[in-house]
Amino acid sequence: MHIVEKPRSLVIGVDEAGRGPLAGPVVSTAVIIKEKIDGVKDSKCLSAVRREALFNLIVNKAIAFGIGVASPKEIDNLNILRATLLSMKRAIESLNLNYFERYGEFIKEARVFVDGNKIIPEVKFHQKAVIGGDRKIYEISAASIIAKVTRDRMMKSFSKKYPVYAFERHKGYATPLHREMIKKYGISEIHRRSFLKKLNEENSLW
Repeated sequence: MHIVEKPRSLVIGVDEAGRGPLAGPVVSTAVIIKEKIDGVKDSKCLSAVRREALFNLIVNKAIAFGIGVASPKEIDNLNILRATLLSMKRAIESLNLNYFERYGEFIKEARVFVDGNKIIPEVKFHQKAVIGGDRKIYEISAASIIAKVTRDRMMKSFSKKYPVYAFERHKGYATPLHREMIKKYGISEIHRRSFLKKLNEENSLW
């Protein structure tokens, strides 16, 4: 085990990617990073190329980070809000394990800033929900980049298993191309049935 100097105070930023798509998981990241990296901001304001470059810098410079995933089936069973909060809880648990591997102990105290208006259930750290936090808090911005890049990579991987849907192009979002492919080929194992049902009821899928 590699022991390095333990930081005195910890701020954890938490954000997610993939709440809105018709297919694929929701992915959350929790990150502790003190070193400021130029260009880190809300992932939605960055190009894919820039996100990839910043992803590598953040991962290399972070004190610790963790990734949590909630599957399409969990989204259908729980609803998207509860599944998102579950993925965030898993991200913090993963971060704690990563922190243990570096410092030889679990995190005892930290302040957690969560993007949005909900705190994460069953997380013991002090939490604050921040609406628009990915634009306001550096750690949340860093988390948003890791989450977005990780999910995009997952969807590109899924495109190899389900090539007819072109997931590598739209990442599961409800684009005209994606809707056309669903109409033509039906749904896959990674489609969110609850989302598709709602769109069908609203007569907006086709």
